[in-house]
Amino acid sequence: MSIDQKTQTELEAAAFRRLVSHLRERTDVQNIDLMNLSGFCRNCLSKWYLAAAEERGLDLDYDAARETVYGMPYSEWKSKHQTEATPEQKAAFEVSHKHHS
Repeated sequence: MSIDQKTQTELEAAAFRRLVSHLRERTDVQNIDLMNLSGFCRNCLSKWYLAAAEERGLDLDYDAARETVYGMPYSEWKSKHQTEATPEQKAAFEVSHKHHS
């Protein structure tokens, strides 16, 4: 099956919107958990969104990109949903990200 570029872009955009919606709903999942399991988190997704905007010459800043992903200002999300990482989460992060040093 062949999909034209416009349709592929629309499908990718729909998948992105669904991922963002899912992450907004799952406020119980901390960014460190996402990083430990998948190697990316909401902040990474925000940076990728920002990079895509910059590649197209759009004037977007990191805070606006984060708000797109988090659905609210990052500071608000942090105060409502972010918890302190446990020693176990921090240790897992160190192990899973050794190759990034």
